[in-house]
Amino acid sequence: MLQELKKILNDKEIFIKKNYIELVIKNKKDILSIFTDLKQNKLLLFDQLIDITAIDHPSQNLRFELIYILLSMTKNKRLILKTNLKEGDGIDSISKIYKSANWYERECYDLFGIEFFNHPDLRRIMTDYNFEGHPLRKDFPLTGHTEVRYDELAKKVIYEPVKLSQEYRNFDYTSPWEGIPNSLIRDEKSKEKNDE
Repeated sequence: MLQELKKILNDKEIFIKKNYIELVIKNKKDILSIFTDLKQNKLLLFDQLIDITAIDHPSQNLRFELIYILLSMTKNKRLILKTNLKEGDGIDSISKIYKSANWYERECYDLFGIEFFNHPDLRRIMTDYNFEGHPLRKDFPLTGHTEVRYDELAKKVIYEPVKLSQEYRNFDYTSPWEGIPNSLIRDEKSKEKNDE
């Protein structure tokens, strides 16, 4: 299998791990031909796309590491393909090759802001359509930008700026147990032992 992978992926970096094979794709223009070969080659048959996800590295020039996980049921092998993207860069959609990629690509678009070219329906899938930003980016604020709630009186969904329900508190870290004598009430026996 490894020889066949090397033939298809001639100049790509291939790493053999304990339970899977990892492949780094340097040129993202090759993505469609690589996935087509991996699925259709009779010696490989990576016919299932398990997941597409991303990792955000905000301090790096190539900010996003896009990860594809494939499975060959007939060969009982997993293949992890990785490619790196700059912020604002997109990549070709593989949804015509793997049908499950449709939803995974929408998830990456929604949560990371990665654009997939020629996707049949690239829109938000996990957050509201009016949602601002992409919540799995590391520069996204923990509280978000907008608070969404249903107003029972108005009978509609209300969007408003986030208001923290509790002001910052200054905590007192001293223990209430400090300064208490280290003896039990009505424990005369311990006092007798200490006196001896």
